[in-house]
Amino acid sequence: MSNELSGFRVLISGAGIAGPALACRLADAGAETTVVEISPGLRTSGFAVDFRGPTHLRVLERLGVRAELEAVQTHAGAMRTVDAAGRTIFELPAEFAGGDVEVRRRDLTAVLHRRSADRVRYVFGDSITALRDGPAGVEVAFRGGGTGTYDAVVGADGMHSTVRRLAIGPEERFVKHLGYHIAGWDVPNDLGAIPTAQQYNVPGRMASVAADDRDPTRAGALFVWASGPLGVGWQDQAAQKRAVDTAFAGLGWHVPRLLAGLTDVPDLYFDAISRVSVPTWHKGRAVLLGDAAWGVTLGGMGVGTGVVGAYVLAGELARTGGDVTAAFAAYEERMRSYAGRWQKGASPGRFLAPASRPGLWFRNTMFRRAAVRRLLVSSSTALAKSSDLPDYP
Repeated sequence: MSNELSGFRVLISGAGIAGPALACRLADAGAETTVVEISPGLRTSGFAVDFRGPTHLRVLERLGVRAELEAVQTHAGAMRTVDAAGRTIFELPAEFAGGDVEVRRRDLTAVLHRRSADRVRYVFGDSITALRDGPAGVEVAFRGGGTGTYDAVVGADGMHSTVRRLAIGPEERFVKHLGYHIAGWDVPNDLGAIPTAQQYNVPGRMASVAADDRDPTRAGALFVWASGPLGVGWQDQAAQKRAVDTAFAGLGWHVPRLLAGLTDVPDLYFDAISRVSVPTWHKGRAVLLGDAAWGVTLGGMGVGTGVVGAYVLAGELARTGGDVTAAFAAYEERMRSYAGRWQKGASPGRFLAPASRPGLWFRNTMFRRAAVRRLLVSSSTALAKSSDLPDYP
């Protein structure tokens, strides 16, 4: 890319992963790019994320970040299910759990931000409140009181997308709760955790902990539990912490110590495990990217697919010289089948925290078999591969 989008004004809502990835490629093409993020800064919470297969790795190379990510990869990735005494029930290999490159979400976000920050305007602590198509572009109003006009607006703002709500419709039309919640936070590693994630189950609940391989004094906790809608605001961390405490009260293993570390956590990852299904990803000059368009919370390849989507969207905008009608249609046509492959699977909550005792026994019995574990590795890599990824300049 060079200057195919010189003078083209793009507003991206969301500075998580897909948003900064898109900003990198748009800046390469000369676009005037602004990223607005409701959080006061880059998020530091979340768990490890992975990239797998040639499609993901090729896009990381095109973004110019593969080597930097490989330098901060976790070198962990295996998932070991244990009983209350710490004895192994089964272990999924690193090739499945960690892919080809596994990094912590905060490291990935930081790398993408650094790659684009000198050419992209980032605005933290603000959000979009209104969109209106006008003769000169999309007229945008912001919560902080500012306004602006853009040639395209991109909703890379996750499951609870503001752009999707304003441009296409309310969240309840497109987001289906799958019967589970998830929470993740960092804790001091005062319980001897190792880099291999160890997870403990009782029916309907899973608690996991893994040491930070680069800082063994720290560890990451990840909890998944069966639950209907909780009515907890996605920015209300006090209520979220109470929900986690309530769900795991009385559980043994390392759970009491992990819950004790939750009290003073400044940045908790918390959400319902849900699936997003939107009939169209674009309307006028607004378009959705990543979880806002096709998300499955904790689906296994959401991050990789979001980065691939950013590559395709930027490529189509550059190829068409900023013709949003043609670019958005081509982007959606290319990404629909690719994103839809893994979105059709069963709820990840049902795998991580089977709700019944028979279900938990069946999962444990199945994954003791080496053939089943090999099938998981091969199928996940196949799902991530695309034979139709264009070579944009």
